[in-house]
Amino acid sequence: MRVLFASYPEKPVFQYLVTLAWALRTAGHEVRFASQANFAGVINQAGLTAQPAGDNPEPWRLTHLSAEQREEERPGLPAPYDVVDNPGNITWPYLRDGYAGPVVGRYVMESLPMIPDLLEFARAWRPDLVIWEPNCYAGPLAAKVSGAAHARLLFGLDIFGLARTHFLRLRAEQPAEERVDPLAQWFDKQLAPYGEEFTEDLATGHFTVDQFPESLAEPAAGLRYLRMQYIPYGGPAVVPGWLQEPPRKPRVGLTMGLSATDHFGGYTIGLQDVLDALAGLDIEVVATVADQEKAKLARIPANTRVIPYVPLHALAPTCSAVIHHAGAATMATVSRYGVPQLALHLHFDQPALARRLAGQGAGLAIANDEATGDAVAAAVRRLLTEPAFTERATALEGEIRRLPSPNRLVTEIEQLTAEHRNS
Repeated sequence: MRVLFASYPEKPVFQYLVTLAWALRTAGHEVRFASQANFAGVINQAGLTAQPAGDNPEPWRLTHLSAEQREEERPGLPAPYDVVDNPGNITWPYLRDGYAGPVVGRYVMESLPMIPDLLEFARAWRPDLVIWEPNCYAGPLAAKVSGAAHARLLFGLDIFGLARTHFLRLRAEQPAEERVDPLAQWFDKQLAPYGEEFTEDLATGHFTVDQFPESLAEPAAGLRYLRMQYIPYGGPAVVPGWLQEPPRKPRVGLTMGLSATDHFGGYTIGLQDVLDALAGLDIEVVATVADQEKAKLARIPANTRVIPYVPLHALAPTCSAVIHHAGAATMATVSRYGVPQLALHLHFDQPALARRLAGQGAGLAIANDEATGDAVAAAVRRLLTEPAFTERATALEGEIRRLPSPNRLVTEIEQLTAEHRNS
């Protein structure tokens, strides 16, 4: 069958989709990967065939926001998706206005540059299946106009499905004249030239591939989920020789993410303070620090190795604990190797993921504004000395590895495609 992937041109998001694209390709299916034209090199670097769509204006990216706007973007989830964190916001006015404002006014707008080219291609190529990530509503539009089945592939918690479920429930309780649906109206506007109309599957897919185990996920009621192992992919990399040697002391990895410097102009913790505090522990620290952030350090402690990058799936298995920003890919990678984690959370779904990790018992969570050096060092000491964390991390690893790999999931995806596509 023909499979079309669609993604906003954001490298960390794209990387979540790569292994399933590989699995479908190696199962014999024809795979194209659509994104804006300037992203073709990233797609090709992953060994996939790029389908350019749009001229790359990218007007809504965080990297183009002012410093003041970046500050507003920092804490937690944006409206209306923050109902996942704040049940008190689950009201009709809040969700109605959230869909009319942030969702339609900004988030779905990210798809606009891709829509004309992608829909034209889909109508000509006639994919059987479109797989899209939740930032890219051009994906379900392409499926609708070509008659393809379509599925979302999540890159974290399903905040999109959860918010939509609450919205639909509350909308149904309103008088008929007040049952507005800004998202449906936006889809109808895009589909009108093609003689199609909105159906609810356009918001959340015919089915959803979730790369998190049940203990860390939160499914939305009424949606069909396929659980899949998260298989790390971070692009081309070389494993350094020193990483092949067993650590002489307990090794603690530290990473605050690859995109923080773009999104926030720097790391969101006092890195020097944290490294200085960790210097007081009898451990070896491996910190992945961007060169521009390393230049800001006044000193590097004797027990610390600072490098710009190392593949996390190679580093994590050598660690006794890992400190990170609670990014979904980072958390999922470390979780695959049964390593206790300290999540210093701030942005998007990181606080919610960090709480789930701590609740599962495989790690600890500290909010960014509380992540002092002393607090981080105290938490690391607990992770290294309290056996319960390693026991729960091992249990989480087992849960993940019992999930089907992308290759094993292909058969079920084939069946669901046949069920949902228009013949």
